[in-house]
Amino acid sequence: MKFTELQLIEPILKALTDEGYTTPTPIQQQAIPIVLNKIDLLGCAQTGTGKTAAFAIPMLQNLYKTKSNEKGFKKIKALVLTPTRELAIQIDESFKAYGRYTGITSTVVFGGVGQKPQTDALRRGIDILIATPGRLLDLMNQGYVDYKSLEVFVLDEADRMLDMGFVNDVKKVIAKLPFKRQTLFFSATMPPEIVKLANTILSKPEKVEVTPVSSTAETIKQAIYFVDKNNKRDLLIDILKDKNIKTALIFTRTKHVADKVSKELAKAGIKSAAIHGNKSQNARQKALNDFKENTIRALVATDIAARGIDIDDLTHVINYDLPNVPESYVHRIGRTGRAGANGIALSFCDFEEKAYLKDIQKLINISIPVIEDHDYPMKDFEVKPKEPQRGRAPRNDKPRSNTSQSKPSNGSSKRYGNR
Repeated sequence: MKFTELQLIEPILKALTDEGYTTPTPIQQQAIPIVLNKIDLLGCAQTGTGKTAAFAIPMLQNLYKTKSNEKGFKKIKALVLTPTRELAIQIDESFKAYGRYTGITSTVVFGGVGQKPQTDALRRGIDILIATPGRLLDLMNQGYVDYKSLEVFVLDEADRMLDMGFVNDVKKVIAKLPFKRQTLFFSATMPPEIVKLANTILSKPEKVEVTPVSSTAETIKQAIYFVDKNNKRDLLIDILKDKNIKTALIFTRTKHVADKVSKELAKAGIKSAAIHGNKSQNARQKALNDFKENTIRALVATDIAARGIDIDDLTHVINYDLPNVPESYVHRIGRTGRAGANGIALSFCDFEEKAYLKDIQKLINISIPVIEDHDYPMKDFEVKPKEPQRGRAPRNDKPRSNTSQSKPSNGSSKRYGNR
């Protein structure tokens, strides 16, 4: 099946072509027709299965078809609630990518940052709001959020909401939503508490259940470097001095870091380019073509921009930042070692990313070998509290727990340069 067979409108098909999407994943095949028909959906699916596109694409289409009837100030027509800021940002980037030709607008709100840019966006008017529970409740209590025009509510990662203690906040949000709405409910697991919550907010739902990608190809040689965050750049440059690394696709979590890494590589004499959601389609396509034609040696990308990238003879994938979603690791390193070829996947892990590494190794059921013989070994084994700013009380954030460092299973070396 192709996306062209899913009764999607031309503006969305054009955006999907820009993103390199041709074939929908199983959850997209099943969920898109359900959401287009405005039926409630219960999805049992993990991040990494293509879930965001499964609800974002049909939501954008439904909103696009009704937007011509509205005049004046935009009001919130869809709310997506998700547990973490990282997921919220990624979902917002997806809506912007798939909806770039529709005129549908979105914004994301989360805690830990100043609220003024977020409240300014809400005042200007938006169609889709993506939010984490705590900040959303704060803005609701301050009167910035109006749900009178809401048509669709998405609860994403419901079981993680439970694990993180957000269920009561979620219930407070739901209590303020219009009774008449379409609800899309996603959870990787269905413990009794989640089933009970789903039963209270869904009306005659259809169910979609898929299993996530959870294994890596045997042709991909994996390794991990434990390194302090401020030494990642120097370690990357040191690794890329190895001329056996013909091409390297480098992943970062954010667009800002992608641009920064690309500039630092250029300063070191390594030709590179960055691609992410803020780049124009022409700029992204030029960077990709230059990489495929070996005009540049390194391509730095975020997950949202890297989906759909298919590069022949890609020798190395380097995770400059470990993904916060373990399935993303499988997708990332799967860009090398394709069609039976050999590939190498190197990952950097700083102290704060050890929890991500633990989740990745649990998913793939592999203890990734550690390269200990390098010039930038980790020295910071605890999170140092930031100096409080003048006039402000210090934050009381708890550091992540220290995940034990994995040991190499079959020896270690300084670099994996040779294929």
